Amino acid sequence: MKDQKTPRKHHLIEYANGKSLEEINGTIDVPKGKGFWKTLFMYSGPGALVAVGYMDPGNWSTSITGGQNFQYLLMSVILMSSLIAMLLQYMAAKLGIVSQMDLAQAIRARTSKSLGIVLWILTELAIMATDIAEVIGAAIALYLLFHIPLVYAVFITVFDVLLLLLLTKIGFRKIEGIVVCLILVILLVFAYEVALSNPNWGGVIGGLMPTKDTFSSSIKVGGSTPLTGALGIIGATVMPHNLYLHSAISQTRKTDHTDEDDVARTVRFTTWDSNIQLTLAFFVNALLLIMGVAVFKNGAVKDPSFFGLFQALSNSSMLSNGLLISVAKSGVLSVLFAVALLASGQNSTITGTLTGQVIMEGFIHMKMPLWARRLVTRLISVIPVLICVGMTGGESPIRQHEALNTLMNNSQVFLAFALPFSMLPLLMMTDSKLEMGDRFKNSLVIKILGWFSVIALTALNMKGLPDNIEAFFPANASAAQLAVADNIAYALIAAVMALLVWTIYDLYKGNKRLKAKVEAAD
Repeated sequence: MKDQKTPRKHHLIEYANGKSLEEINGTIDVPKGKGFWKTLFMYSGPGALVAVGYMDPGNWSTSITGGQNFQYLLMSVILMSSLIAMLLQYMAAKLGIVSQMDLAQAIRARTSKSLGIVLWILTELAIMATDIAEVIGAAIALYLLFHIPLVYAVFITVFDVLLLLLLTKIGFRKIEGIVVCLILVILLVFAYEVALSNPNWGGVIGGLMPTKDTFSSSIKVGGSTPLTGALGIIGATVMPHNLYLHSAISQTRKTDHTDEDDVARTVRFTTWDSNIQLTLAFFVNALLLIMGVAVFKNGAVKDPSFFGLFQALSNSSMLSNGLLISVAKSGVLSVLFAVALLASGQNSTITGTLTGQVIMEGFIHMKMPLWARRLVTRLISVIPVLICVGMTGGESPIRQHEALNTLMNNSQVFLAFALPFSMLPLLMMTDSKLEMGDRFKNSLVIKILGWFSVIALTALNMKGLPDNIEAFFPANASAAQLAVADNIAYALIAAVMALLVWTIYDLYKGNKRLKAKVEAAD
């Protein structure tokens, strides 16, 4: 009698040390010999999943408030952030395609187990910080559209895990298509609202050039300076988890890695896809800022939260254009705003979960089902939102709205911590001939622009950290409390710098070790 094989038991958490996102890695065929546009269409999709992170609810508040406070001054910051994002995402996709490792795997291959765990925890916190913004955005959209009480709306956001389960059944190519459709919904809604407002296009174009006031800390409007507004836009735009995500999903197309030309083709068309989608994200963020300038009367919106913006779009006394006023009376503007907000929150369901899986597998070699990962992350993320709603339940509506807005903005502080630990290794590895070969390592121009971007973003994030920490204290904080906030910020900056030194040292040692192994093999 033959022995029957015992079926393998599946555990909730399993060991993983294979290809990045193995279930979808190299699953999409790209026919050769087709024209440019047909080939580009087959490669299009991963860029859309990445672009979602550049137009999530966290971007909305910073862009609209920046426009209302400083007119078109910060338009140049949105442009610079978008160009830096294109550069970083190009390098992330190239790393994944050429090395066949995602960013987390590549870092872990060169660093110690203990540093891998630290970086995993840091990146998980950054993902949860973005998830908090998405919980708030989706819950507010449900409240505005269907009048569901906020507490219930927050709990309903947990059930987007069911949407995730549905999406995982339909295939990755269809998921990419759904995400593109949702991006177009957001873009068209704001294009329509801005077109109605008839903005000053000369001012818009002029705002694309930075001036001495762009990063000024002396001009103050509504308790904010151009510097804090610029840092908010940068922090909400360039996010660390997008680099991990892109280095993984860029590997979904089948590529013959024994053929350098085929690898080069994949890099080329993936870059086209990424840049096109990030251009759309730039237009969305630019339209949000233009809305802040052109749609509302200067200083008319006292409540800068999503609630206040929704009400302002249906309140003709707050609008600055006759045509807008007549459309606003029908309620169309405010409903479209809420629909776009809901689309923005839902768009992150699949991307946030995939990113979490990438860093979990890459840094600590563990994996769990996508639905379970999403459920755990979302349940943790709703806790601070529920606490915030509960603590302000007895206060005025404006106070509740301000508290949620503050929580959303303050949660982004973790992004400032995590960003250097994805940017710096990415730049070091794509600069490396050992990793990328002569053909695919960064050119001199890319190297210079890359180092400038990494140093500038790290410096700006660290410079803005004291203000971010002060935001956790009451608005009428005493000098002593502000001093405590600054001391906390300086201690955190010191910790970030020490961890960066550790990371660079480990990467340097890891590169030497791998180089010696390659030379010994030759």
